[in-house]
Amino acid sequence: MDAEQSPAPDTIVLVHGLWVTPRSWEHWVTHYEARGYTVLTPAYPGFEVEVEALRADPSIIAECDITATIDHLADVVRSVPKAPIIMGHSFGGALTQMLLHRGLGAAGVAINSAPTEGVRTNPPSQLKALWPALNNPAKRHQAAGFTEKQFHYAFTNTLDEEAAKAAYDRYAIAAPGRWVWDYGLIANFKPGHQETWVDYRNPDRAPLLFISGTADHIMPPAVNRSNAKKYAKSEVPAEYIELEGRSHWTCAEPGWEQVADTALEWALAHARQLSVPG
Repeated sequence: MDAEQSPAPDTIVLVHGLWVTPRSWEHWVTHYEARGYTVLTPAYPGFEVEVEALRADPSIIAECDITATIDHLADVVRSVPKAPIIMGHSFGGALTQMLLHRGLGAAGVAINSAPTEGVRTNPPSQLKALWPALNNPAKRHQAAGFTEKQFHYAFTNTLDEEAAKAAYDRYAIAAPGRWVWDYGLIANFKPGHQETWVDYRNPDRAPLLFISGTADHIMPPAVNRSNAKKYAKSEVPAEYIELEGRSHWTCAEPGWEQVADTALEWALAHARQLSVPG
């Protein structure tokens, strides 16, 4: 039988970043579900429990493996009958790039993305924001957390202290120290490809949008611009949008609806139409 083009995606997969859990997407879930989409928010393996449980016993965080995580996320994406839109925030943006590298998804959006291998831009604010996880080599083998003050600088710097504390109390957990150490500066100095390597010219990749905020301290615009430029010679679209005055907490700070709508509208406009049996 002849092949026909698949209709527009009806599922959105939201991938969380470090120092938070799928709870960080709670506003986006209801926002997109109200528009008729199925929304999946897969957790990293072991992160399926609530924030409070991960704070009480962070051992699962320290032990989290990036290969197992990307394989788990790939299984979730493959379980969707129609190729979904994949959106990731922070390290979830890097994971989104890795999923697209595997040929998955109809379109991808990387929001305030952590860099994939080969991005060597490290602005001062990024180093300051990450310093609490990098100031002791022992933290490479631990769950590395932020204090309220450190979280305020790294994530919620556009919020007042009361709102920043509320965000910290509801969402913040520690992060796998090894991920912060191994997939930042160090990845670019190791021989061979590391886990965060992607083929920037991969012709089988879905279209990709980078969204960055000018007030982001931990993944500043320079990092996301540098990452986006890696795709410059690809025949598949990889575009970049910079939003004025938005921090790393752009998915929950006031005005997040605009970010969510921008991401979805771009993804729908650029989603690749995969052939399905007719």
